[in-house]
Amino acid sequence: MKAVIYARYSSDSQREESIDGQLRECKEFAERQNLTIVGTYIDRALSAKTDSRPEFQKMITDSAKKQFEVVLVWKLDRFARNRIDSATYRAILRRNSVKVVSAKENISEGPEGIILEAMLEGMAEYYSAELAVKIKRGQTENALKCRYNGGFVPFGYRVNTEKLFEADPLTAPIVREIFERYADGQTVAEISDALNDRGVFTNSKYKYTNKSSMHNLLKNRKYIGEYKHGEHVVPDGMPAIVTQDVFDKVQARMAKNKHAPASAKAADEFILTTKLFCGHDGVFMVGTSGTSKTGKVHHYYKCGNTIYRKSCNKKAVRKDYIERYVVEKTKELVLNDKTINRLAEKVVAFRNQENTVLPVLQKQLDDVEKAISNLLDAIQQGLFNSSAKQRLDDLESRKMDLEISIAREKIEKSVLTHEKAVHWMSLFKDGDINDPEHRKNVIDAFVNSIYLYDDRIMLNYNSEEGAKTVTFSEILSSDLDDSPPVLQSNASAFPTKQHRKGTRVFEST
Repeated sequence: MKAVIYARYSSDSQREESIDGQLRECKEFAERQNLTIVGTYIDRALSAKTDSRPEFQKMITDSAKKQFEVVLVWKLDRFARNRIDSATYRAILRRNSVKVVSAKENISEGPEGIILEAMLEGMAEYYSAELAVKIKRGQTENALKCRYNGGFVPFGYRVNTEKLFEADPLTAPIVREIFERYADGQTVAEISDALNDRGVFTNSKYKYTNKSSMHNLLKNRKYIGEYKHGEHVVPDGMPAIVTQDVFDKVQARMAKNKHAPASAKAADEFILTTKLFCGHDGVFMVGTSGTSKTGKVHHYYKCGNTIYRKSCNKKAVRKDYIERYVVEKTKELVLNDKTINRLAEKVVAFRNQENTVLPVLQKQLDDVEKAISNLLDAIQQGLFNSSAKQRLDDLESRKMDLEISIAREKIEKSVLTHEKAVHWMSLFKDGDINDPEHRKNVIDAFVNSIYLYDDRIMLNYNSEEGAKTVTFSEILSSDLDDSPPVLQSNASAFPTKQHRKGTRVFEST
């Protein structure tokens, strides 16, 4: 089989050497598994919490070219630390006959592999969120000192070597001019056109050529010296460019000119999109809505040919009904206490392998906290000087670095108990079926495809990694009626044919 390697390290994590390590171990794994490496995709200094990664997106696009069958990663968290992104892009790869394989995590095929993989992704997302809390603490410390915390620097300001905002002598006067022009009665369009005609913005990355961007500038309270980061607000925390009087006049005029926006129509998420097919012609069923005579809005799934071509007489089905039915039947057929307990034992054994790095980091953190405590005791006794202050700042910085490193290590190797594992997996079984997010998680994790007829429904479940979507032609050519049932329930359950490897079909009237 042909494979490509995907490697990544975060902007707040490893260095270039970690890429070399990932590539080396992936190539060793490929050699053991007789995989032929035909290419590599590498994202440097980019977090897996977002899918905005150029090489990652290129790999997903290239998967449609049928030039490789496996995406090989060092660990699953290199692929994604967000379950929604992971499920979305794995589905795309599956449609292109490509599966994701971890070189360091021995995940078996079958139902156990699905749950174990979901467990690893969930734990990675949890500890990634914990890491974000640690980093946020460092940003809060910067905010308390009114320092620059990264991101966009407002036009009119610059950041000095101490990471403090200061007025830019070149652009700050332009900001004052914009406020004064608007306060004197000029429109946003007139101001923008006048400044662009003078070439103020045309040769700059700051192009205030539309109403939205200019309005944002006029509403920015930083220009009266108000520093803000998240919920942390400090009046006079940075140099003011505009006087309070002019700023107030601008806000009063903007409020007077503001038109009330139309109420946005609430968007209802159709969680069976791309999984629900019409049993008449095999095309996607599309989410739609209609309003009754009483004014109540109803949501449905309709055959795409019914909506766009008027060529199918398949009846629409209520959104809430079909989604609820699929989740209830999935819980009945796929999840049960015996399976969860058996899987929990395997998950705990896998995750609780010995970790030699975490104890070292924890010991270093204990030593740093002890040194901080000793230094504080000395300061309380009057032994305070500039050297002591510098030492305390260094220790606090070291403590924060260690806490972040520990959080990262927990992402790689989290310690679980059997009870926690059972609790986590029971969320699928015991979750509130009225919760849209829970219904979405169950469907994303287990359901392969659904074929809806007027008198019956056919549910296809993933039973191993890399399962491809069951196609309409395979459904039509199946010999289910001649196959013995493999699971007793309220629905009749039948095994699939060999060409639909990776799925199990359950048919119910």
